[in-house]
Amino acid sequence: QVQLVESGGGLVQAGGSLRLSCAASGRTFSSYAMGWFRQAPGKEREFVVRISRSGGSTYYADSVKGRFTISRDNAKSTVYLQMNSLKPEDTAVYYCAAQPSGTVTTTPPGYPYWGQGTQVTVSS
Repeated sequence: QVQLVESGGGLVQAGGSLRLSCAASGRTFSSYAMGWFRQAPGKEREFVVRISRSGGSTYYADSVKGRFTISRDNAKSTVYLQMNSLKPEDTAVYYCAAQPSGTVTTTPPGYPYWGQGTQVTVSS
């Protein structure tokens, strides 16, 4: 299995940027597709973006398309989420998750491994 630790969250003004990182340890990182999800208070955890095991394919939620960019460095066992043009509605705890399957999945049950989350707060 794989262990995941997110970092990079914080408080930012609307229109600003943050870069989240998710460091993996354990089994070979390149064996997993990686996803980012977020959960705002009182809401369900929602899909943000997914990247394939090689990094050659990505899939974004419509709400972040054009503003967020996912990337991965398999040599460093790390996945990144660059978030630009942040909006107050992006405020949430952001989680990275690992998926051993190659099937594109956008729901939490499809990801067996999760980090502890990092808080992102966007002020208006």
